[in-house]
Amino acid sequence: MDPLLEQKLHINRRQFFGRCATGIGTAALATLLNPDLSATTAKDPMALRAPHFAPKAKRVIYLFQSGAPSQLDLFDYKPKMREMFDKDLPDSIRMGQRLTGMTSSQTRFPVAPSVFKFKQHGQSGAWISETLPFIGGIADDICIIKTMHTEAINHDPAMTFFQTGAQLAGRPSMGAWISYGLGSANRDLPAFVALSSRGSGRPSCQPLYDRLWGSGFLPSVYQGVKFRGAGDPVLYLSDPPGVNKSLRRKMLDDIAALNAQSYAEYQDPEIVTRIEQYELAYRMQTSVPELTDLSDEPQSTLDLYGPECQKRGTFASNCLLARRLAERGTRFIQLYHMGWDQHGSLPKELPGQCRDVDQPTAALITDLKQRGMLDDTLVIWGGEFGRTIYSQGTLTESNYGRDHHPKNFCIFMAGGGIKPGMVHGETDDFSYNVVRDPVHVHDLQATILNQLGLNHERLNYKYQGRYFRLTDVHGNVMHELLA
Repeated sequence: MDPLLEQKLHINRRQFFGRCATGIGTAALATLLNPDLSATTAKDPMALRAPHFAPKAKRVIYLFQSGAPSQLDLFDYKPKMREMFDKDLPDSIRMGQRLTGMTSSQTRFPVAPSVFKFKQHGQSGAWISETLPFIGGIADDICIIKTMHTEAINHDPAMTFFQTGAQLAGRPSMGAWISYGLGSANRDLPAFVALSSRGSGRPSCQPLYDRLWGSGFLPSVYQGVKFRGAGDPVLYLSDPPGVNKSLRRKMLDDIAALNAQSYAEYQDPEIVTRIEQYELAYRMQTSVPELTDLSDEPQSTLDLYGPECQKRGTFASNCLLARRLAERGTRFIQLYHMGWDQHGSLPKELPGQCRDVDQPTAALITDLKQRGMLDDTLVIWGGEFGRTIYSQGTLTESNYGRDHHPKNFCIFMAGGGIKPGMVHGETDDFSYNVVRDPVHVHDLQATILNQLGLNHERLNYKYQGRYFRLTDVHGNVMHELLA
């Protein structure tokens, strides 16, 4: 608002009572009938809040594989497809389902069976590709969901849908919803942290946007804090030259006093956010350097995560950092690993991409289990959609690519009250359609909230006249997956 216009609109006490004497009773009655109309008070937005019911998990580590891993080459073993090599995908399987602009002009849709070998692992007998030997080694600790499906067919809306429950930008991310619902367990670190790494499969693929860990229409105090892989882990964490701790503390106290005056006058929750974030940044100047210093980690732990865990910005380093954040009370830790977008040269690109994540993912779950933390830490691994059985572009015996496929794909979960050693759902012989036990994105989101003790139908926020929630008006908790 224009400051001059804002000043003109101010009224004194005499004017207020003169104009509104007949309206005060009506306003009071309205606030009794609808508490949402009452003025906000300066409450601590990150104070711990009780869940709706007893939780199974205290925290979430979400390993998001950006770009869409091919379920056909990782978890959804389809040996019959070897007999279908280079034959056209039957119309009875595709059933006129939509295609992306990248393959809609193809005259043929030749079946491309995976070039990778599969074998069964653990007592569960889960079929896992040779590209993921370490994850195969923890097959009895994970629950593989083979029948995830989504509504989006392109990367940006699909990723936004997973993170916010809507394909259009502007909604709060899952971590923001959880911070809003439960508050912070450690006031020296953010309740919600985002970490990213660039894969070796296709390093220049789909970009990431800050809104994926944003707060949308929730107060911005609930947005995720992005940790960087180089320089200061958090921007502007270091004091500038000539500023010492005592000077920084005095400046923050003065700013907080001014902001408190502004809040008393305008009741804007973003002013409270500003105060909170200044204070968090000050505390993080001590807590973050301690967090990122791996000198206290035994060599056995570093060996568990692999040779890249001490190279900042790698997926391995981020997995180890995620465990350290989880130990210190961070509620929601989101890792993004880019590079899974294999539209061509999949047999060449996928093995390197898998090497990036295979050992660190298995190490994280093993490390949590050894420390007694896996029972109350929910770990999720997966991307935004799957890949087609047919080849995008030219198919040869040794090379193919795969287009986007939202109708079915695989993710896995571990810990946090999820049944271990389980494979859920089944797809057809072409890994094209779900034939048993489908799982929608909103079902996954409802289940994640449920394990944290949050009823997804009750965790809502009023904005522009209606109540919003992460799962919109859909979603069912997947009770069959719960231990």
